[in-house]
Amino acid sequence: MRQLPWFLKPLLAITAVVAILALVATLTTTPPKSKGLGAGFLWGVASSGFQSEGNPPDSNWMQVQGSELVTDPVGGSVDFRHRYKQDIALAKDLGAKVYRIGIEWSRLEPKPGQADQAEWAYYDDVVKTIKEAGMRPMLTIDHWVYPGWVVHQGGWSNPQTLDDWTQNANRVADRFAWADPLWVTINEPDAYLGLEMIMYGISADQAPTIADRLVRASNNAYDHIHKVQPDAMVTSNVAYIPGGEDQVDALLLDKMSLDYVGVDYYYPTGLPQGKTFTDLAADPGILAATRTPWANPLQPEGVYYALRHFAKRYPGKPLYVVENGMPTDDGKPRVDGVTRAQQIRDTVYWVQRAKNDGMPVIGYNYWSLTDNYEWGSYRPRFGLYTVDVTTDPALARKPTDGVAAYKEVIANNGLPDGYQPGIKPVSCSQVDPPSSCSDPVRPAAR
Repeated sequence: MRQLPWFLKPLLAITAVVAILALVATLTTTPPKSKGLGAGFLWGVASSGFQSEGNPPDSNWMQVQGSELVTDPVGGSVDFRHRYKQDIALAKDLGAKVYRIGIEWSRLEPKPGQADQAEWAYYDDVVKTIKEAGMRPMLTIDHWVYPGWVVHQGGWSNPQTLDDWTQNANRVADRFAWADPLWVTINEPDAYLGLEMIMYGISADQAPTIADRLVRASNNAYDHIHKVQPDAMVTSNVAYIPGGEDQVDALLLDKMSLDYVGVDYYYPTGLPQGKTFTDLAADPGILAATRTPWANPLQPEGVYYALRHFAKRYPGKPLYVVENGMPTDDGKPRVDGVTRAQQIRDTVYWVQRAKNDGMPVIGYNYWSLTDNYEWGSYRPRFGLYTVDVTTDPALARKPTDGVAAYKEVIANNGLPDGYQPGIKPVSCSQVDPPSSCSDPVRPAAR
């Protein structure tokens, strides 16, 4: 056999190596399973005390029962007060890593300076049960509810309320720091302020003073929590207002001490064009759409724009979707045909896109595990498990199609590569104008 010229031997060797590498590449470039949002991502469910516990003591919300704000009396709600172990087990079965609850001040301190030890013990066991189920508690100190005696002293219009609120918040932090919870100081302070204006006739010129007291309350809680739980993660989740979030941030969030930004996103509509946040005082009807939330349009990609807004405004600050969900009208199919399963998958798709695009998203909570009392009515249904409060004395937890969908999403830490959202993005979103229109996001190509 004739020998190859010496100068061809290295070339042949290189060619062989390249061929082998190319063969290996063809065997190993099968698209890997998507890592989704990562094993450390915090999947959770959310609820509040007043909305789910049932038979609450005297509070600001009990004092408006029977008013034009209320269609259904709260009554026993879904009786989380006595069924919390059942509900926590349902969350565990989903694979949830976080369970958000509210610690109700009105239960803990029914009269000034008087502690209800039975209620403290109740919350002790709720937090213990969440921990034993392998989940991390997310504890909300104030979810729009305060004791009736605080109402009588003037609510947030009285500067004394700031001191009383801070004392309660400190006691809650002291009691539950051992559980290493995530913390929410004040739920949706922007909506809270709006509700105070509607419920108690606070004028527009008084609103900045009330806003300042809410900020100071949150910051007081932040400081004390870090004394008793140095590595704590504390936020005050904001009800994202499309087209008006800059006003909210300047009034509240910019002034708050936050370890992470809590984001509540539901709908792509906000204040009507030309209206300001303080216009609520003169025209509470601005929020009329909240009474029929199932009629609000859905825009799942809006969560991407909301996250992008906060990623730009607070660079490097972790982001957590503390609340997101979809309402139906008394459990009936939506007019637009969107199912709970589809809404969950499509929203998670855009959360996943946000993280893949470099936004520091650390968690997502679905609102809510069960249907709840939606601030005056049982008609709006948000629950993964539906509960017919007004017609079913057994208060059975009935799974919607969202249960299987969310369970699968959690198990896979997100969605697989190639998933395409069923709800198509709008061509010019007004969730965070002008950038949500001028710099739109689109689904990735298959």
